[in-house]
Amino acid sequence: MCTALHAHGCFGRTLDLEYTYAEQVVMTPRDFSLALRHLPPLTRHYAILGMATVADGYPLYYDAVNEQGLAMAGLHFPHSGRYAPVTDGAKNVASFELIPYILGQCADIQGARQVLQEIRVCDTAFSADFPPTRLHWMVADGTGALVVESTADRLAVYDNLIGVMTNEPPFPFQLARWKEFARLTPYEPDPTPPQWGRGSGSLGLPGDFTSPSRLARAAFVAAHSEAEENPVGQFFHAMATVEVPRGGLRLPDGRRVVSQYTSCMDLEQKVYYYRTYGCQRIHGVRLTEVEGNTLAAYPLAKGEEVKWEN
Repeated sequence: MCTALHAHGCFGRTLDLEYTYAEQVVMTPRDFSLALRHLPPLTRHYAILGMATVADGYPLYYDAVNEQGLAMAGLHFPHSGRYAPVTDGAKNVASFELIPYILGQCADIQGARQVLQEIRVCDTAFSADFPPTRLHWMVADGTGALVVESTADRLAVYDNLIGVMTNEPPFPFQLARWKEFARLTPYEPDPTPPQWGRGSGSLGLPGDFTSPSRLARAAFVAAHSEAEENPVGQFFHAMATVEVPRGGLRLPDGRRVVSQYTSCMDLEQKVYYYRTYGCQRIHGVRLTEVEGNTLAAYPLAKGEEVKWEN
């Protein structure tokens, strides 16, 4: 479970899981050699900043932004996602490499679209501890967004005009579901129905945690929210409508899914903001160390930070 959103010049996501992988905010400078399993390494590339688990010195990015303002996130796609086998003569890119591969060499979504047309996302595992996770991806810059889905049929790239992506089903089916709610409005009918009170213009907007419902809710909020002078703050308010509180979703074995973190990347300023489930204060990391060949990692804030007034 996850939700990705592109709005107000920002891009970000929730990570909704019952566990964590010791993720950190990780900065990859231009000269850090990004090894690729089936292609030559990227030895000189755009600097990248985002959330990642560092394994054997390699940044396994969940979501990130590069120095050009192009951002990307991978979300769980467990039923429909399929990766291609490695094929001789093809540009085989392992699924765990896709975010740094795209962000390392593409400046905008048009460049990303072109590169995606040339590659195969393959099923190579990073290691025995990190087998391939079925994902699909959202890519965004200041002008728009794309959805990338590798299924049994093909590697598909869709224009994402609503600026939202969740999990299952595939994106075209999600859009069809969204059309059922596109008529809803933030405006009150006149007169307001007394049995409903305020908010009846959006009556019927789903409030559950399923992927189609989160997509509908986030798309509604993104379409009608106003950033005013604080787009980052407004972005976090929008994402709060799809965050999962502890106890709201339990797996059959009793484990609890929560929104482990929520991110917001300012695509113009190249700042990675986040807050975690345990700390609601917004933290920020600037993409400043673009030169160099060593990863920089910033551990996440976990404990709640309270500003006492007395």
